[in-house]
Formats: sequence, C-alpha cells, structure tokens
Amino acid sequence: MNTTLTIQPRIYRIAVSAFFFLAGLTFATWASRIPDIKTALHLSEAGLGMVLFALPVGQLLSLPLSAWLSSKFGTRSVMLLASVLYPLTLVLLASTTSAFQLILALFLFGLWANMINIAMNTQAVGVESIYGRSIMASFHGLWSLAGFTGAVLGSFFVSVGLTPLVHFSIICAVASLIVLSSYKSTLPNETSKEDAKPIFVKPDRGILILGLIAFSCMVCEGAMADWSGVYFQKVVETPARFTTIGYVAFTATMATGRFAGDWLVTRFGVKRMLQLSGSIITTGLLVAVIFPNLISATTGFLLVGFGVSSVVPIVYGLAGKSTTMSASTALAAVSTIGFLGFLIGPPLIGFIAQTAGLRLSFALIAVLGFGTTFLAAKIKTV
Repeated sequence: MNTTLTIQPRIYRIAVSAFFFLAGLTFATWASRIPDIKTALHLSEAGLGMVLFALPVGQLLSLPLSAWLSSKFGTRSVMLLASVLYPLTLVLLASTTSAFQLILALFLFGLWANMINIAMNTQAVGVESIYGRSIMASFHGLWSLAGFTGAVLGSFFVSVGLTPLVHFSIICAVASLIVLSSYKSTLPNETSKEDAKPIFVKPDRGILILGLIAFSCMVCEGAMADWSGVYFQKVVETPARFTTIGYVAFTATMATGRFAGDWLVTRFGVKRMLQLSGSIITTGLLVAVIFPNLISATTGFLLVGFGVSSVVPIVYGLAGKSTTMSASTALAAVSTIGFLGFLIGPPLIGFIAQTAGLRLSFALIAVLGFGTTFLAAKIKTV
C-alpha cells in the first residue's frame, strides 16, 4: 500500500512547510547579528567580505553531496539531519573567537543550508504531486515570511541587549520543537522513487534551460540583496533613513508574490507566468534606472520583488518532475546553475559600477533579468 495515502495531504503540506519556515528563520537569525559578530571579532569591511564568502562556498560544494545523500538515504532522513545541524551551527557561529573559526563555521552553515534546501524542496515536489496542482510557491512564501520574522526577532533581541549566543540558542531551541512536532508527518523515504533513476547524469537540455532561468532571476535577486541600499544612497541620493526602503519594498512584494504565486500559476500556466515574471523584473529595474527618484525607484523595486517571487518555485517544481534524473539530482543541478547567478550578480555590478556607473550596471542586470522571459519560451511544459 502506498504510504502517502495514510496521512491527509494537508498534513504533509503543513509538515513540509514547517521545515521551510525553520530554514528561513535560521538564515535570517544569522543575518540579523552579522554586525555584532563583526564588531566582536574586530573585522574590517573587507575582512568581513572575505569571511562571508565561506557561506556560499559551502552551499555550492554541498549541492552534489546533498543530491547523493537524498537519493541514497531518502529526503526525510537528510532533512532531519540538516534541520538539526543547521540551527545548531548558529550556536557555533556565536561562539567563534577568531576569523578563521568563523570561516569554518560559515562553511558548515552553508553546507547544512543547502542540504536542507535540496531535501525539503524534493519533499515539496512530492507533496505537490499528491495535490495535483501548483503549491510550490506557498512553501517558498513561508521561507520569506520566516526571514521577515527572524529579522524582526533579531532587531528585538538586539534592542534588549541579548548576546548573539543567547539569541541563537533560543532560535535553536525553537527549531528543535519544529523538528520534533513535524518530522513524522513528512513524506516517508520510500515514496521518493529515487532509486529508479540514475544519480550522476549529465543534465539534459530541459534542466539546463531551467537552470539558466533560475540564473537570470537570481542575478537580479543578488543585486537587490547586496546593492539596493547603495543604489538608493548613491544614485537616488535619499536621506540615510530611507536607504533601506528599496530592499524593504523588494522583500515585501517577493513574500507577497510567493503566496499569490500558486494561484497565478494555476490561472496563467508556468510558461506564461515565467514570461510575465521576467518582463516585470526588467520593467522594475529600468524604471529605477530611468527615473532615479525616491518614489519611482521604490516602485521599480516593488515590481522587481514581485517579478522574482515565483521564478525559483516554478523552476524547482518543474525540475522535480524530471523524467531523466532523480528529483533531488535535478534540483541540485538547477540550484547550482541558479546559485551561480546569485554569486556573480553582486561583483558584476561592482565591476561595472567602478568603470561606468551604478545606473549602467543596474541597466545590464535588467537585460539579464529578461533572460527569464526569453528562456521561458523554450521550455516544453505549459
């Protein structure tokens, strides 16, 4: 008997959603205390930049390992392991006393981050297949909501003077409760059907296209994360109290768009939704470039957030349905290509800005964002 029928689909959805929330909360918790840890370790801006690079290196190197472990032992087991180690590493991060220790801890943090990412997204693909309709965006919406929650809690704990170690220990305890209450209601390992498909295969054309779509989107997402404040400071020339408004606008519509994304995908179809998303991303960036004032730039960044919101959930959902690769391996391939965009985008902006100005660099990112629209026409699924 198929064990996926022994629990109501809604229970599976709630349980897997809890792990998306855990992952988003954990990452945002770390991000909220970076300034405090920087100060404690007496790191310069350049020194911090070098140290922080250990996290994406850990994420990138863990992609094939995560896919192999998920296929070998099942996504439930891998998700359990990563959901314990990921928040537990927060305590290790808060306990570091040197830059070298922080680099090692961040590498591990990135390793567990991508391990839980691959496992929980593979679980989400399985739950979506049970529902028979698009629900992937709602999982990613909860990640974004958890990120907002983590940022708010971080601000509160900073304001009351809690040390990063105490703060991180509290979040670790909360994460443990989430794991204990949700783990048994996730999809069992034997339902993944991973063994029927090869693990190490060359990505086919369809997977490569999905990866390039993710790349086009994540170039823009990386630009928003690292350069939105600088853009508002240097180009829009806003007062200091308004320099973060662009990023706040971007994250707000990204989270909102993800909760609306499933309905929109059902209404318009994945291909049209991807084409629309790319067009909105490009339009938003060009509005901010052509009209660099507070209102229009903020409006542009609002559009970028909405455009970005559904792309990654859609391509993950499509990758998980691959007929030539296991779901976890296909997700890892798409994540690898997409994540390169997140890494390349920010330094690319910096290089172009140094030689030709920040507005021109954002205009180029707008062109790259349109790759989502262009490549969506080449996917076979409608």
